[in-house]
Amino acid sequence: MPHPLPTWLNKQDGRLAVITGANSGIGLEAARMLAGAGATVVLACRRPDAAAAAMADIRQTHPDAALETVQVDLADLSSIAAATESIRSRQGSTIDHLINNAGVFAPPTRRITTDGFELQLGVNHFGHFAWTMQLFSALSKRARIVQVSSIAHRAARMDWSDLHSARRYHSWLAYGRSKLANLLFVAELHRRLEDRSSKVRAVACHPGYTDTKLQTALDTHAGLFHHTKRLGNYLLAQSPAAGAEPTVYAAVSPYVQGGDYVGPSRFFEFWGPPVKVRRSARARSQADQQRLWDVSVEATGLDLS
Repeated sequence: MPHPLPTWLNKQDGRLAVITGANSGIGLEAARMLAGAGATVVLACRRPDAAAAAMADIRQTHPDAALETVQVDLADLSSIAAATESIRSRQGSTIDHLINNAGVFAPPTRRITTDGFELQLGVNHFGHFAWTMQLFSALSKRARIVQVSSIAHRAARMDWSDLHSARRYHSWLAYGRSKLANLLFVAELHRRLEDRSSKVRAVACHPGYTDTKLQTALDTHAGLFHHTKRLGNYLLAQSPAAGAEPTVYAAVSPYVQGGDYVGPSRFFEFWGPPVKVRRSARARSQADQQRLWDVSVEATGLDLS
């Protein structure tokens, strides 16, 4: 039985949403919700076959859904450039909801992107930074940029001397750093949008503890850690549809303002209806927000147009 649309989700007819990582987990469910509410949804995915399967899945519950796909590898700046050019060339519409959802979670060994970034920071932050900068000109005047972060940001800090974990790699610490970077990015983007009197809003969200494939996608074998994560999902996690609600709420709610952070409301923000939540003191550091922006511009060669 399909998950019912939230009562707070108004009709989205005539609106365009672009969602990275929309082939599974909360990205798929966010796409399903917005399509079910009438939006045209572009599924931006690394694998075309996975995107096609996701479209078929959504149409099982919403047969008339307006869906499109674009192929993008967020671990490759050249792929991002090609995908964003394809979206910008789309005729007759602008983006109302730019949802930066795709993510990499805790690969057990250090990996790097095509451009030499540590994989988690590269995909979760630098990839989405480049994606957002290159799609900014395609946004509607009152669009929302929604960046999916995580409660894992609370235990993280920015190690500016070893940002890409070249000297010491710990999978969970690197993941938390990438999610902290998401919040620093949104805060600085919000400030820069306000400085130019833009009506575009930059907001952040997190899904709480949600049962998705993200936690185990890069496990190299089914060892104890792998089975522990699967057991945690079974015992504690909410469904992907419930986990997607903070993302969609951040994208559409009239009560969400630029710079806000949205997450579940119950049990240490693990699950529950979406509400505004607090971020860590490190995520509120204006010095780190500005520094990360400068590092990101240097790393990608991109800035707000």
